[in-house]
Amino acid sequence: MVLRVSVARHVKPGYVVTYPNRDKAGSRRTKLLVVAVLVLSTLLMLLATLGGWSKLDGLIPLNIAWCLVYLVIARYVLHWARGLLPIAAALAALMLTFALIAASSLDGITWSDRGRAGYGPVHDVFGSAGLSSGTMSALTIAIAVSQLLLIVIAMRGFSQAWNIEYEMPLEQLVR
Repeated sequence: MVLRVSVARHVKPGYVVTYPNRDKAGSRRTKLLVVAVLVLSTLLMLLATLGGWSKLDGLIPLNIAWCLVYLVIARYVLHWARGLLPIAAALAALMLTFALIAASSLDGITWSDRGRAGYGPVHDVFGSAGLSSGTMSALTIAIAVSQLLLIVIAMRGFSQAWNIEYEMPLEQLVR
């Protein structure tokens, strides 16, 4: 059995660089969970953006950029980039704050308030009827929950020290 080794390193002849923490089942599971929650968060944010297009006037470019950043982070985490985990957690904390403000009445109005008389209808990206106020409210809560999960899982992955590496003689690795 040969452990995972780095291919683009200059090491002593007869030695290879290994990353022992990446071979642990917990580390692999955490990496996949981080990627899954990033993709899930992206899908939820895109659904809320597309379904509530007419009410998110100035935030549409920011929401789309946020989704793209999450997908880029997911790609790099899939390739063991541990350094992006705190950035993902920080972005998740910021999005969690936005989602909690939108889900509660801290800013004066919630999505569920928009179902009452006196508020204009929500239109989607194509101009037809958007998602209902109840659906948008549920999406906002789901986004908040996914961001909380992302913070917890990303920090767990960061504590697993995926970056620890050792130079080992090649003879020790081939068994």
